[in-house]
Amino acid sequence: MFLAQVATCYSKELVGYPQKIIDVLEKFSSVMDPDIRLTMCRALILMRNKNLLEPTALLSLFFKMLHCQDKNLRKFLETHLITDIKNLNSKHKNVKVNTVLQNFMFTMVKDSNLKASKMSLNIMIELYRKNVWNDAKTVNVIASACFSKITKVMVTALQFFLNSESSGNKSDDSDSDDDVPTTKEVMMANRVNKKTRKRGKNLAKVKTMIKKKKKKGEAPAFNFSALHLIHDPQGLAEKLFKLVESMNERFEVKLMTLDLISRLIGVHQLLLLNFYPFLQRFLQPHQREVTRILQFAAQASHELVPPDAIEGVINCLVNNFITERNSGEVMAVGMNTVREICSRCPLVMSRDLLLDLTQYKKYKDKSVMMAARSLIHLFRDVNPEMLHKKDKGKPTLATVEKHFKQYGELASKDYIPGTEALLRKDDDIEPDNDGWEEDGEDNDDSSDGEWVDVDQSDDDDGKSDIEDDKTIEDENNTDAPPPDPLEQRKQALEIAMTRVLTDEDFRKMETLQMQKEIVGAKKGSAKKRKATDSLATVTAAQVGELVELGAIENVFKKRKHDRSTRMEAVMKGREDREKFGRKKGRMNPHASTTDKEKKKKKNFMMVRHKLKKTKKRSFKEQQAALRKSLIKQKKLIK
Repeated sequence: MFLAQVATCYSKELVGYPQKIIDVLEKFSSVMDPDIRLTMCRALILMRNKNLLEPTALLSLFFKMLHCQDKNLRKFLETHLITDIKNLNSKHKNVKVNTVLQNFMFTMVKDSNLKASKMSLNIMIELYRKNVWNDAKTVNVIASACFSKITKVMVTALQFFLNSESSGNKSDDSDSDDDVPTTKEVMMANRVNKKTRKRGKNLAKVKTMIKKKKKKGEAPAFNFSALHLIHDPQGLAEKLFKLVESMNERFEVKLMTLDLISRLIGVHQLLLLNFYPFLQRFLQPHQREVTRILQFAAQASHELVPPDAIEGVINCLVNNFITERNSGEVMAVGMNTVREICSRCPLVMSRDLLLDLTQYKKYKDKSVMMAARSLIHLFRDVNPEMLHKKDKGKPTLATVEKHFKQYGELASKDYIPGTEALLRKDDDIEPDNDGWEEDGEDNDDSSDGEWVDVDQSDDDDGKSDIEDDKTIEDENNTDAPPPDPLEQRKQALEIAMTRVLTDEDFRKMETLQMQKEIVGAKKGSAKKRKATDSLATVTAAQVGELVELGAIENVFKKRKHDRSTRMEAVMKGREDREKFGRKKGRMNPHASTTDKEKKKKKNFMMVRHKLKKTKKRSFKEQQAALRKSLIKQKKLIK
């Protein structure tokens, strides 16, 4: 250590000193004394920090020394390896050093030694999480460890893909919601000073839509970004499926492998048709971890899978789960799974089966009823024509413009939706502020929450308030025939080709698109129902790459809690609360008196009857009373 500290002062004399220590450790590291071996490693690290050693030579040596049967040494080397590689890539990516070390890592992960292989894999995973080695090569080296013959190494690699954190930083910009239109901008022009029932419904619907738009507009944080960096996801999924078919590991390891396969299929839209019949064997209500298996079935479905391949899964769910011989929770879980599968592959659902499932919307069990209604809400957005007329809901301009895609069809457009808003005047899009208030916003135009009188336009002179209200109501009902969609598309295409759109233009376009979801397409359409804000209400726009387990287990029922959960709730309610029981001491020592003090001041004739009762007690009663008092005093002393 002394020579390592003064090596910079005697660079000529100690020119071969680091290499000698490296040679000794390479030959005799496995049989050396642990203290001497650790001291030599610290000396090499000290000289490495003074740039007297090349990083590749030292790091390669330390990776080889992970074979040593010394836990403290391996932990020390792991910490140094992570820190040193992180420092090498702090300013810029050191591609040369990274390539050499990654190639060496590839051999270390396949090492037959359990400790060395697992430690090398842990180092790579930690460097990925610290955004040091977050490239595709590192991910594929970790993916190769999924086929390791060592169970611990295989499980570590599987857990990396299932639990890897997001490599991207979330944006903390508070102005991210500025691009989302507010309630006042979305509502249609209402220039009357009278509250109506329809306007209240529209306002409630607008607030619900804006909440969803804000949630949808947030920057996505992919917790499984490592899956996107795999070079050959189809080959990896096929190899993993072949492995799980002949696997003799524990059931938990099988579940982890099936989870990774389903995520690969869903994220990369792969075709692995044998995977769905394999899952059908486990789709039974009594199956262990059945909700997770249902989650895998939903994750593995996407638009490019042939509907015939998933049809067996749907039939299996209907026959085994959605039957009245099962409990309400089992039926709700099966219905939620069908909904999640149909949200990713709508073509798998037939009209007859959908009509049968929607009959559960009035089922006696609330969880089943809500699951059936969520399925109705999904197909209102995906393909309303498959529903019964009374379940379609009120048609809007947005639903009229939607097109139900066939298998393999792409919804490509030659124009930007909503550009027809740029042809209108601002008054036609942005409404006045007469009475429309949004939660959390101050309205300076109104005073004390009252409605403000607004002057009517010149065209409305001479009309009574009743006629004005009727006119506006007729405008809201959209009696006028809708404009020609072909003409609108032509104008929108011309605007997109001849103008440079600004942020304000995009804001107007988004406002118009949201208005289309409110305005009815025609008068006298089906009765409008209020959409719920529950987790069961899923639309096609909210479908993500992966399925949350809560979407499957979303049962609307008050579940029973075990004793530990109940006691935790009880103890939480006792916080900051005085204890029950007799209070010790006086309430006010300067004003109140105790019972003993009051007894001493009482008239003797008032307590005489108590003394007589005490004297008349037998010896046995006195003995029992004495014993009772002694026991009580003993407890108080303790």
